[in-house]
Amino acid sequence: MSNDKNILVIRNDKLGDFMLAWPALSLLKKQYPESKVTVLIPSYTKPMAEICPWIDDCIIDMQHKSVLSDAIFLKNKIKNKNFDTSISLFTETRTAVATFLSRIPLRLAPATKIAQIFSNRRLPQRRSSSSRPEHEYNTDLVRFFITLQGDTPVSLQQPPFLQFDATLTQNLRAQYITEHNINIESMLIIVHPGTGGSAINFSVKQYAELIKRIAKQIDAHFIITAGPGEDDTAQTLSSLILHTDHSVYFSSEGIVEFSHFIAISNLFISGSTGTLHIAGALDIPTAAFYPARKSATALRWQTLNQASRRLAFSPEKYTGDNDMDTIDPVACAQQIVDLLKRLYATTGNV
Repeated sequence: MSNDKNILVIRNDKLGDFMLAWPALSLLKKQYPESKVTVLIPSYTKPMAEICPWIDDCIIDMQHKSVLSDAIFLKNKIKNKNFDTSISLFTETRTAVATFLSRIPLRLAPATKIAQIFSNRRLPQRRSSSSRPEHEYNTDLVRFFITLQGDTPVSLQQPPFLQFDATLTQNLRAQYITEHNINIESMLIIVHPGTGGSAINFSVKQYAELIKRIAKQIDAHFIITAGPGEDDTAQTLSSLILHTDHSVYFSSEGIVEFSHFIAISNLFISGSTGTLHIAGALDIPTAAFYPARKSATALRWQTLNQASRRLAFSPEKYTGDNDMDTIDPVACAQQIVDLLKRLYATTGNV
């Protein structure tokens, strides 16, 4: 089949959701390298889309007053692009109507919501069951599209999905170590206690206990990071670990610069936030905290790093949004220490 396809991929929700679309985007571009892949995304994920090697163009989604006005607005932005295919990794009525009104010949979406009636090819997925990782649901849709073309899907790319120049990362790490007078032999462990506005997370006191327990066994410098609006949380955590070697990093230069900074770390610890999924895409080792709520499980929102480089902690059962209190930071710390020792074959040195 023809390789020069003009494809619109829709993933216009949060940063973490968008990062979990990268394997699907890589498969699409690997299968059809001469295709043009455009993504429909919100403005705040655009900087990451611009550094994604499998994206050629972006359309910024801007919500208006109603579903109908949104659909008409989007239709006007989409129609003149002459897409031959749209793949909705995330379906809303407004975007489904817009692709329909734009008369895109092939409109593919999960067969899960009423908006599917505006698509002409559907794949049953049952995402609400959370029985598989989100990134697999996304790649399944792309595989479905490939088979509709009469082609056999190529193999998936392996991690990392996001890479920066090694020299740049090494220099940034060396600069940070020098500026903060950090022992060059210490591991750099990022702890991101903020929620990004969505994720249910460990409490600040739990994070403090976790850090203190890890510090007893591992030679590490802890970097408490904060995105916009998360300064108070970071400062509160810092005040609870005054006698533990640490610093605070405030991300003020945008998400791409923050991604560069994440790349210098030996481990990234957080709740299920967008920044966690950036760390996963970089194949940085991760330790993440997830609620037991069915729609937010560790399996559903699994990170993109290798299985041997990730840990996930959750309550045994869902008892409400405060169930994170039942996770024992002492037990988590020991598993994290064991992971670090195994990955770096050391008791403290990188």
